Amino acid sequence: MCGFVGYTHVDRIDGAEVLRKMTDAISHRGPDSDGAYSDESVSLGFRRLSIIDLSAVAKQPMFNENEDIVLVFNGEIYNYQALREELIEKGHQFHSHTDSEVILHGYEEYGVAILNKLRGMFAFSIWDTQKKKLFIARDYFGIKPLYYTQNTEDGSLIFGSEIKAFLEHPKFIKKLNKNALRPYLTFQYSSMDETFFEGVYKLKPAHYLTFEANQLSIKPYWHNDFNVVENDLKANVEQIKQILKESVEYHKISDVKVGSFLSGGIDSSYITALLKPNKTFSVGFQEYEAMFNETKLAAELSEILGIENHSKIITADECFDALPTIQYHMDEPQSNPSSVPLYFLAQLAREHVTVVLSGEGADEIFGGYPWYQNSPAIDTYEKVPFGIRKTVSGIAKKLPQNKVTHFLVNGGLTVEEKFIGEAKVFAEADALTVLKPAYQSGPSVRSITQKVYDKVKNEDDLTKMQYLDLHLWLPGDILLKADKMSMAHSLELRVPFLDKEVMEFAATLPIKQRVNKENTKYALRVAANEVLPEAWAKRPKLGFPVPIKYWMREEKYYQMIKAEFLKPETAEFFEVDVLLNYLEAHYRGEKNYQRYIWTVYVFLIWYQQFFGKTNLGVKS
Repeated sequence: MCGFVGYTHVDRIDGAEVLRKMTDAISHRGPDSDGAYSDESVSLGFRRLSIIDLSAVAKQPMFNENEDIVLVFNGEIYNYQALREELIEKGHQFHSHTDSEVILHGYEEYGVAILNKLRGMFAFSIWDTQKKKLFIARDYFGIKPLYYTQNTEDGSLIFGSEIKAFLEHPKFIKKLNKNALRPYLTFQYSSMDETFFEGVYKLKPAHYLTFEANQLSIKPYWHNDFNVVENDLKANVEQIKQILKESVEYHKISDVKVGSFLSGGIDSSYITALLKPNKTFSVGFQEYEAMFNETKLAAELSEILGIENHSKIITADECFDALPTIQYHMDEPQSNPSSVPLYFLAQLAREHVTVVLSGEGADEIFGGYPWYQNSPAIDTYEKVPFGIRKTVSGIAKKLPQNKVTHFLVNGGLTVEEKFIGEAKVFAEADALTVLKPAYQSGPSVRSITQKVYDKVKNEDDLTKMQYLDLHLWLPGDILLKADKMSMAHSLELRVPFLDKEVMEFAATLPIKQRVNKENTKYALRVAANEVLPEAWAKRPKLGFPVPIKYWMREEKYYQMIKAEFLKPETAEFFEVDVLLNYLEAHYRGEKNYQRYIWTVYVFLIWYQQFFGKTNLGVKS
């Protein structure tokens, strides 16, 4: 796991000094060593976290035999040993035993087609000095981040693992993207291709970029489509067991110590049971209403499996104190409260290991979210013809809103109209009410989701929801925070569920083997039940709950948030009176506005790090 930066040359600048500053900004991604390459056209910088082949010959930037092709690479290629043998048979000469070199020679042999041969997580850039061509690619799911921009004074292209590195380039134009704030309030993460920095874009998962003769081109190379095969449950369960066991075997390949994250849920528990590491890691909070602390469950399962468990109880003070650092590492505002415990979990794990396996992705590909499962009441109501339900929905919208009218409204909406992904914070009307006019012009939520839904028009509702989460929620929230929070502590996080072979099989599962009346991710749970105690295999999804609802009703944190809302810069973005009304109503226990308050508060903390008077004051 590493980090890289790069840029093309237009105006002459001091390449060595610029690269040093840019790579220093992402030194947390690679504390073990650094490297640089420059010619008249391109500069590449690299920071290394040594995982496979710890020797100096594995350093980057890496060159082919003729030194006319240069690579910088972040990630892991799990099938590199088989690909290495294949390339040696074709006459390629390797000087290291690292997976990085497989990409380099694979590009020489296969060109762009190497992407479909890779099994792993990756973001990389290859500079072909003969063709004067950049080839940049991102993995199938977006496990590894990759950004690019031409928002520069001279039109040069800048690219790399984290946006904060761009800020050290003298030609980069740093400007807030006003259109990003409106959808963020509803999604809780940056949901567009363009980031919160104007003109800075994320390269989409399963896409590659080429830059040649000053022309930029972006194309997809893989699609994670669903193709149901009506196979029986028993056969599919056996296949799940086999393919996940194989994936975990691949994901544990390392020349450094490997552990696993462990909560009380099925996903991390299943991975842990297959991996059987020496150590597991868990965090929790003080309990409120018997919630927020899964460390006891993690310790119990670790004991059953004969594994040493390390855990930590996080305090509210620690969370609020760390929030500026967390948002600095995120690059863009991200108000999923689980980012906070994940930051501390990675910190705990890094004290013992350099690599951890985790359970991200199982819900999206196997159908695990509660949203995917209808309640009995909805199942019954959906027997009413849709035309009638739609009429009732229109009437219910005009009535005072309560649980009954909300049920009737939703019952007459298509999945495209009511489902925007696993997270939904601000209702759009409320988002527009709280925003100042200059920030109301961002894209609507529907305009963002519809682009994804248009690709699965003829699929069933469950598949549509999974597909949306795979393309928005997973890369935009789940995987981004997993990468940024782990790399903040120079920890490599691997996700065995998000393996190309696992996805291609999961995509064949019939609907009832994904979600049915009995449970979500049904087939996966049946498979897990053979290696886990039944209580773990059947446990409902809890996520990573954080007690912000209770903290905001404590005087100390209420006053802390209120002070932030009353700062002059807050009025640039928000109607302060509206924010204060939310805060007061929540503090007094009249309504639960925890997510509204937290989402705005997180944005303000992020803004201070990158655009405030003391911007970039946090560098850890």
